[in-house]
Amino acid sequence: MSDVNSWMDQYVRAWNSNQPGDIKALFTEDAVYNTRPHDQEAWHGHEAIVKEWSGDSSDASGDWTFEWTLLGRDGDTAFVQGLTTYLNGQPTYDNLWVIRFAEDGRAREFTEWYMARKDTPATPN
Repeated sequence: MSDVNSWMDQYVRAWNSNQPGDIKALFTEDAVYNTRPHDQEAWHGHEAIVKEWSGDSSDASGDWTFEWTLLGRDGDTAFVQGLTTYLNGQPTYDNLWVIRFAEDGRAREFTEWYMARKDTPATPN
């Protein structure tokens, strides 16, 4: 299984840069990125993942902080708990990620759950 610490470091680096090469380096060419469990609109493959990740709603570097803890591993699967704190008035989010790794250390499947904390105000529309 992949070194989860290194993969997470690369993930945060890609999140900061929003650069296609950094994003692609995280995932196999045929990876599936689920923005929620049982995602009917999952992102399939490098091109879709890069397009959706770096689209209009992407997070700008410096607008957020992220802390994470490895909850556990089972074979090729890692379970990560995160905390995303936005510095621009958006809510703070609790995160749970399930990452299934390929033999080469890249993710072949990624599923996230994110929940806004009730004690943080949402930005009005």
